Amino acid sequence: MFKVTFRFENGEAVDGFAAAEENLLEVARKTNVAIDAPCSGNGSCGKCRVKLLKGTLNSPRTRHITEEEYAEGWRLSCASKVEGDIEVEVPDIASAYRSRMKVADLSSPEEVAIFDNAKADVEAAGIVLKNDMEVVDVTMDAPSLEDTMPDNERLMRALKKQMQVEHVILPYTVICKMADVLRETNFSVRCVIGRTGSKGNIFVYDIFPKDAKVIIGGLAIDIGTTTVSALLIDMVTGDILGKASSGNGQIRYGADVINRIIESAKPGGRRRLQKAVIDETINPLIQQMCRAAKFPNKQIYRMCVAGNTTMNHLFAGVNADPVRMEPYIPTFYKTNSLYASDLGLTVNPDAHIIIAPNIGSYVGGDITAGTLVSMLWNKPEFSLFIDLGTNGELVFGNSDFMMSCACSAGPAFEGGDISCGMRATDGAIEACTIDKETMEPTFTVVGDPGQKPIGLCGSGIIDVISELFSAGIINPKGKFVREGERIRRDKYGMGSYVLAFQKDAGAEKDVEITEVDIDNFIRAKGAIFSAIRTMLNSLEFDVSMIEEVYVAGGIGSGINMKNAVNIGMFPDIPLEKFHYIGNSSLSGAYTMLLSKEAERMTYQVASNMTYLELSTVPTYMDEFVAACFIPHTDTSMFPSVSQQ
Repeated sequence: MFKVTFRFENGEAVDGFAAAEENLLEVARKTNVAIDAPCSGNGSCGKCRVKLLKGTLNSPRTRHITEEEYAEGWRLSCASKVEGDIEVEVPDIASAYRSRMKVADLSSPEEVAIFDNAKADVEAAGIVLKNDMEVVDVTMDAPSLEDTMPDNERLMRALKKQMQVEHVILPYTVICKMADVLRETNFSVRCVIGRTGSKGNIFVYDIFPKDAKVIIGGLAIDIGTTTVSALLIDMVTGDILGKASSGNGQIRYGADVINRIIESAKPGGRRRLQKAVIDETINPLIQQMCRAAKFPNKQIYRMCVAGNTTMNHLFAGVNADPVRMEPYIPTFYKTNSLYASDLGLTVNPDAHIIIAPNIGSYVGGDITAGTLVSMLWNKPEFSLFIDLGTNGELVFGNSDFMMSCACSAGPAFEGGDISCGMRATDGAIEACTIDKETMEPTFTVVGDPGQKPIGLCGSGIIDVISELFSAGIINPKGKFVREGERIRRDKYGMGSYVLAFQKDAGAEKDVEITEVDIDNFIRAKGAIFSAIRTMLNSLEFDVSMIEEVYVAGGIGSGINMKNAVNIGMFPDIPLEKFHYIGNSSLSGAYTMLLSKEAERMTYQVASNMTYLELSTVPTYMDEFVAACFIPHTDTSMFPSVSQQ
């Protein structure tokens, strides 16, 4: 066995061990070291680079490592085999999830406005924002030699009488603390309860002394393939107490759901994937939010999770392999049988977990939750709902019908497959303009004033490619056709555009976008547009019949819709029809958590939705190929772009 030391730029180091000729990326994974590997180690993305500090590796130079970088010690971990004791540095590259947790400042109105708007829209549709949880005070007679009733019977009898119910459930966790709490305040206590079933039976989540300050906490979570976001709320008032986001720890097992399903099918893989999202991602988010809000995590009594079908399976530790195998059948479309203790979540062990319902193998709870808050189901207008993520999911319809589909857009919208790509966190360029004459960029960076750029998030990528095209710097195929200080070419003639030189950047090298990056993004936008066209054609609709478009996805502070149309990602219809609604999956999970009626409506929305499997539509591939140009091979579809 050989010793492998992984060093990080912050000074930390982790030691692991490897057998002779063992793959370095696999060593990192089993040592729990997060090395970004969107392609799951097949050598195509070039992001799993490490710097060899000591020792030797059997590692040939790949197309992702220049001769100069190779001489400096840079290697791709997925292409490296361990031959002896080594020491490597793991860089804090732009897209690495390891150090990118963000806890939101809730004093900013922008952070909470989207959730307030979701609540208002749902209420306007006649849905009552009320759940079945409450805090009740209970006073009992103290036991005596004449009254020897056990504590549990005494409490249940008092609750039955006071709440006028037939059954009261006391879980083991409450029974364990009940004797001490009852005697601390002479049998006057405060209980956190939830009503269950049609008869309103009671489940007792917790018990406190009568003078204790008790807030019923709830947790809404959006489990994205790339990013996980969470809200901590007061279940009674609906107030948001905390908000945080982080990269999904599963990213090192692949950027897409197929690679992760394959990894989960390996021995011990299911547990590794579940541990990556729960122990390494969700639990740290909970701790960070609760610490910032000064809120006890054991007072979180209910959770609502919205994620795509694969993420729901991997979160629950359920076999996801049938999802990718014909006939593509999930283990569950919805389930109400999970509790926090089943999964090792650091909240109250009896916290009930609600999972937004899946529709099919590739349209999951993130879309049903998002469709709820888009209000598409409650409007007569023909509306299109688009969720931009690793998978692009679409819903089209109105209050009479809804059809959904999903396309594999890849991780480009969230920074994956892009050499300088990153999530929408500090250091990300989220908006950009480029001077047509000088080719000089002007951009906005996420973070505090003075924050240096590190990379590009989704909204920034859309802007940069649109601006490069509008300025005539790239042609419709995404190739560079102008020269200048910011245009570079490697020895093979491959071009790139430098947004920020190293001296002005917060990264270890220039922030630049390459022709390979542009090609990857053109494919992603082509997948979205071709999915829109295919779904509309299957209904014998035309893009001109779309009356409203709701765009969701946490890819930046907002999307420049004009630029999205310019590159051919969205149909060329009047810009006033487009509405950016942010992370609708998280908004929907928040609304479901807060309201039992909203939860029931989400199940109804899911059951009323028809799922279209694009791979079964013969014309889809033709549509996709035609859309892999800027804006499209048929420029007549984009009259506003040709007129610029």
